[in-house]
Amino acid sequence: MTEEDFIGVFDSGVGGISILKELTSQLPNEDFLFFGDSANAPYGEKTIEQVQKLSCDLAGRLIDRGAKAVVIACNTATGAAARMIREAYPSIPVVGVEPAVKPAAMILPKKKILVMATPMTLQQNKYRSLAARFDAQTTLIPLACPGLAARIEEGELDQADLLEMLEQLLRGYVNQIDGVVLGCTHYPFIKKQIRKILGDIPMFDGAAGTAKELRRRLEEAKALTDRKEPGRVIFDSSKKDPKELLLYEDFFRAETTV
Repeated sequence: MTEEDFIGVFDSGVGGISILKELTSQLPNEDFLFFGDSANAPYGEKTIEQVQKLSCDLAGRLIDRGAKAVVIACNTATGAAARMIREAYPSIPVVGVEPAVKPAAMILPKKKILVMATPMTLQQNKYRSLAARFDAQTTLIPLACPGLAARIEEGELDQADLLEMLEQLLRGYVNQIDGVVLGCTHYPFIKKQIRKILGDIPMFDGAAGTAKELRRRLEEAKALTDRKEPGRVIFDSSKKDPKELLLYEDFFRAETTV
């Protein structure tokens, strides 16, 4: 592993680009290769065994291509496969993402916080253990959102059908909650649409924490680049369609800090 190597980032599709944006912001001189497994998206509605196999295969491919570190930019894949990937590649920094329950609970103690996530993320022991740590500090309300990540994969996020899907999911929580944890990396791309329904309430995602942990792990491994020029970002996908890569670039330019 050398400091000229790239950092591999993967997700089931476009969602991990919300993590990639934060990584490139905090580590602007590093090279990144983002791989979206859009041909198999979404992971959050597959079996844990399927997610484990897909995730381990993708991590292995990135490392074979020269990745000096791997970021699992998917909550579902992190919970299902991060430990397996770390055990398989103990010399490579492997960083995952988790629902931003901790920062939400610290900023909104004794409040009601909605946790939007895929069905699998909410079923995993990783999420349940995380939620249990903050049970006494705040009220976490899990909300499984089947189909939402798959719809975001299609783009066209201002279309009426997406807003209708969100209204069906969220109508029971209007004026009932104090904040939202976006527990899927796809969801930061629809903050504006969520706020149309729930109002201007705080939202939390795991991007900043993931970027901070990646920097720490690279420093620990003495693998941070010392170059001064901006790094490169390369996109690749299991869906071998040039339009898919153009969609990734559109999401990379999209606003996630609304």
